[in-house]
Amino acid sequence: MITSIQLNHRTKMLYLHFDDGFEQQLSYEFLRCYSPSEQSNKANANKPPVSNKKQVVVRAVEPLGKHGFRLHFDDQHEAVYSAQLLSEYAHNRERLWQHYVHQLHAHGLSREALIEIKQV
Repeated sequence: MITSIQLNHRTKMLYLHFDDGFEQQLSYEFLRCYSPSEQSNKANANKPPVSNKKQVVVRAVEPLGKHGFRLHFDDQHEAVYSAQLLSEYAHNRERLWQHYVHQLHAHGLSREALIEIKQV
């Protein structure tokens, strides 16, 4: 069970703390690319992965009781992540990330943003 969630905009990481003492950090990019709504929309395995999200930011985390947490991203995307899914992501982060990077390469895509936006 997740006991706390913290956003760190400087590192672009979401920090998860579990009741068994396990702690993990997931990058905003990881969470955006592995969004449950993106994963459920993949009708076939050949669909390219979400790309160009290296600079994405989680703007807010909204607790949804038993349903989990709704994450709001600065690219207007939002999705509900169950506590179970976040736990799976936390425990399998490295394997999932390597798979994602491999899929990007296989489709000739990039993590880099299409345009760089700087706040003034």
